[in-house]
Amino acid sequence: MSTKLNIQEEQYYLASQWRLMWWKFRRHKLAQVGGLILISLYLLAILAEFITPYNINQRHSTYIYVPPQKVHLFWDKHSLHFYVYGIRRDVDLKTWKFIYTEDTSKKYFLHFFVRGYDYKFLGLIPTNIHLFRVEEIGTIFLFGTDGLGRDLFSRTIYGARVSLFIGLVGVGISLFLGTLIGGISGYYGGKTDIIIQRIIEFLISIPTIPLWMALSAALPQDWSPIKTFFAISIILSLIGWCGVARVVRGKFLELREEDFIMAAKLSGCSEWRIIIRHMVPSFVSYLIVQITLSIPSMILGETALSFLGLGIRPPAVSWGALLKEAQNISAVVLYPWLLIPSTFVIVAVLSFNFLGDGLRDAADPYLF
Repeated sequence: MSTKLNIQEEQYYLASQWRLMWWKFRRHKLAQVGGLILISLYLLAILAEFITPYNINQRHSTYIYVPPQKVHLFWDKHSLHFYVYGIRRDVDLKTWKFIYTEDTSKKYFLHFFVRGYDYKFLGLIPTNIHLFRVEEIGTIFLFGTDGLGRDLFSRTIYGARVSLFIGLVGVGISLFLGTLIGGISGYYGGKTDIIIQRIIEFLISIPTIPLWMALSAALPQDWSPIKTFFAISIILSLIGWCGVARVVRGKFLELREEDFIMAAKLSGCSEWRIIIRHMVPSFVSYLIVQITLSIPSMILGETALSFLGLGIRPPAVSWGALLKEAQNISAVVLYPWLLIPSTFVIVAVLSFNFLGDGLRDAADPYLF
């Protein structure tokens, strides 16, 4: 028994920092769950065309504001089958509102890996194979439909692309600016540090939402969705780098007096080599944590801008753009399924926070 403990203790002291971080991370169950959820969401976003049964702009004019359809199970002697009932539409003569009920006389079975609308798989391979569909005469609206009769499930899965990847792009820009400017501030110090810190304090003092609204309103209305996507990413990054810069500055102030940095200077290394090869790798784990904690704010920022009508514009979709239809109380009361995209926002933000919390604990692996 003591021999086994000695071997484990020896492995612990001889392990690299990355291996210690991995051992510590595996003990954080919530972080692992958050990571698995995020992997699933990003896979849904990447494979959106394959997973969704309908094109995001396809309208079903006779099915406006249809509530989510229930999927039923049916066992036979050989296998399990999934099906949905047909939809019966009636009119309430008092409110003139459409009322949709299940038509149990019509039953439509789900078929998997079937042909539907054409698309390019992963943007490269032309195909029309989809994960599931029902017969052409039937419909399947897992999340219901919106005011134009468009399938909310398909639009929510598509919207994950913008809402999730805009966080990655925005944080990438913030990380680059924060590391560069914060590194210069912390390494050189003096007047350079004072000027940069006053600029950061000024940017942080500006109210975030009004600034985002002003910059978004300045975007040309005729820009393509791709241009708008990158413009929104840059807008969200204009202040996002300030927090990263503060963290990097503090680390540089701590590291620039260390013995290995003095040894690098005495050996004739250039300042940029010292920064890139010696200082930045010393706290890369903290940057990883900062990334996972910054992405949720980017997602929420995009959602807020699109919700206000200043973010992603049609025909592009995002979770915030989908929630724009639920701006008024009457829509929420009458059609509560329009809030389903908000569930995805909450799940994504919580998952990033759980993952960031686990990485933050793992970043200091010696504190077990």
